[in-house]
Amino acid sequence: LPQQAGDRGWAWMVLLAAVVLQGLTLGFPCCIGVFFTDLQQEFQASNSQTSWFPSIMVAVLHGGGPLCSILVKRFGCRFVVMLGGLLSGLGMVSSSFCQSISQLYLTAGFITGLGSCFSFQAGVTVLGYYFVRWRTLANAMASTGVSLGFTLWPPLSQYLLDKMGWRNTFLIFGGILLNCCVCGAIMRPIQPASGSLLESAKPEEKPGSGAEEAQLTKCFQMLQKYLAFDIFCQNKGYQIYTIGVTWMMMGFSLPHIYLVPYAIHNGLEERKAALLISIIGLINIFIRPFTGLLSGHRIFTGRRIYLFSLATLLCGLSNFICVISAEFSALILYCVILSIAMSGVGALTFQVLMDVVEMDRFSSALGLFTILESITLLIGPPLTGLLVDITSDFHYVFYNSSFFLMSAGLFMGLSFCALEKKNKLREASKACLDNPSRYQYSETSTEPKAESQSPPAVQYITSI
Repeated sequence: LPQQAGDRGWAWMVLLAAVVLQGLTLGFPCCIGVFFTDLQQEFQASNSQTSWFPSIMVAVLHGGGPLCSILVKRFGCRFVVMLGGLLSGLGMVSSSFCQSISQLYLTAGFITGLGSCFSFQAGVTVLGYYFVRWRTLANAMASTGVSLGFTLWPPLSQYLLDKMGWRNTFLIFGGILLNCCVCGAIMRPIQPASGSLLESAKPEEKPGSGAEEAQLTKCFQMLQKYLAFDIFCQNKGYQIYTIGVTWMMMGFSLPHIYLVPYAIHNGLEERKAALLISIIGLINIFIRPFTGLLSGHRIFTGRRIYLFSLATLLCGLSNFICVISAEFSALILYCVILSIAMSGVGALTFQVLMDVVEMDRFSSALGLFTILESITLLIGPPLTGLLVDITSDFHYVFYNSSFFLMSAGLFMGLSFCALEKKNKLREASKACLDNPSRYQYSETSTEPKAESQSPPAVQYITSI
C-alpha cells in the first residue's frame, strides 16, 4: 500500500481488526480472577502460587516486546500477529490438560502470554503506520477493544465454568484466541516513504579474523536497536515516562487479579463477583473514545502526560473504597471510578509514548518500555499474594495498589513539570546568547544613534 493510504480506506478495517485484537489479547487476562478459587482448590495452591499464573501471562505479554520488534522488522506485522494467534490458542488448549499449577505457568502463562504479546504489539505498531492525522483517535478507538474484552470475558468465563468446568473452558478459549489469526490477515503490509516495512538489511558476513568481533558488534547494535538504550539515556522524557510506568505496574494489575477473589471472600455470589469486572469494561467502552478525542485536542498537545498522571492518581485513590467497604454497592462505585481512571490510562499509554519518541523509533522504544514494566507486572501480584497469605487480609491488595499508583502519578507529573521548566530556561538562555540582551540594548538606546537601532529592538520583542 502507498503511504497516502493512511487515515482512510483500508486503514479503518485495520483499526477494526486492532479493536478485536486488543479485546482478545489485553482483555483476556482480566477473566483469570474468575478461575482463581477453582484453581486454588484443584491444585491445593496458595494465593501467591496461584497469582504467579496470571502474573507470568501479563508479564510475558508486555515483556516480549524486543522479540516482537525483531520479528516485525524481519517478517512484518501481519505474520507476527498470526503467529501470536497460533501460540495463544496452543497455550490455552495445552492448559486444559495440565496436572499441576507449575505446568500452567508454562502453558497458559508463558506460551499464551507470548502469543498475546506478538499479536497485540504488532497490532499497535501497524496502527502507527496506517494513521498519522487521526493517530490519537485510532489508538483510543483500538483501546476500546480492551474494554470489550473486560466486558465479555468475565461473564463468558463464569458461564462456561459453571457449565463445563475450567478445563473445557480453557479448551474453548484456545479456539477463541485463534481468531487473532483472522485479525492478522486483515493487516496488509504498508510501505512507508523510507521503504518497505517488511524489508530489513541482511547481516553482512566479514571473513577473516575479525568475524567474531563483527558478530559481537552486530549483537550489540541489535540490542541497542531493539531495546532503545540510546533513547533511554538521551531522551529525558522517555526516561521519566518509562520509569514511572514501570513503577506504576507494580500496583496497576492487582485489582484485576484480586477483585473477584476479594468479593467472594467477603460473601459475594460468584456471578455478582464476575460482574464487577464486566462493569469496568462496559464503562470503558464509552469513556475511552471520549478520552481519546479530548486528549487529541490541540489544547492538550504536549500536555497529555499530565492527563495520564491524573488518571494514574485517580486509579490509586479509588482503591480506598474497597478498604472502607466490601458491600456490593460500594464495589460497584469502586468499579465505576476505577473504570473512568483506567480509560485515561489505557487511551493515553501509547499515545504519550508516541509523543516522547519519534515514530521511526517507536517499535524499539516500545520494546524497552514493555520489557521493563513486565518485570514489575511479574513480581507485583505474587508479592502481594504472599502478604495476603501471611496476614489473611485482602485489604493489603488495595493498600499496595494505591501506594504504587499514587507515587507513580506524582513522580511523572512533577518530573515532566520540572523538565518543561528546565527546557524553557535553556531556550531562554540560548536566546540570550544568540541575541543582545535587553539590558545591553536599553543602555545603548539613550545614545544619539538609538534611532538606527530601533528596528532590531522590535525584532527582539517579537521573537521573545
